[in-house]
Amino acid sequence: MQLIGTAGSDEKCALALAHGAKFAINYKTEDFAARVKDITGGQGVKVVYDGVGKDTWDKSLDCLQPFGLMASFGNASGPVPPFAPGMLGPKGSLYVTRQTLFSHITSRERTQAMADELFAVVLSGAVNIRIDQRFALADVQAAHRSLEARQTTGCTILLP
Repeated sequence: MQLIGTAGSDEKCALALAHGAKFAINYKTEDFAARVKDITGGQGVKVVYDGVGKDTWDKSLDCLQPFGLMASFGNASGPVPPFAPGMLGPKGSLYVTRQTLFSHITSRERTQAMADELFAVVLSGAVNIRIDQRFALADVQAAHRSLEARQTTGCTILLP
């Protein structure tokens, strides 16, 4: 298995490579769907996780192999406009899902179980949580502007 990452800047592509991606494609300067097809010998990928939204939606679908899954989980570039589900058939009988946090935290027990699992993985050292930006709580507006402008990487925290 190989991970193909996409990002909107060369700096973020370098970060993806440094964190285990085999390939990183700057979707603002390169046709990432064509590059994915090239990397996969024309087959496409089994799964696409798209947190960008409107700007990458169509090309993300084009990266999938037949019966592939697109998991849309963000709107960094704006919401995806309505689409006709019938277009998924000719593209290879694709699957699309839209995940939201609130579907996963429907009960205290379920939320606690997910939190326990998350913290177990973090405490095991299997993941490295990077804090790349720190803002004073008084500067919360600047933090939001940085997040909205997609100028952040890793975690952003507010300090009292």
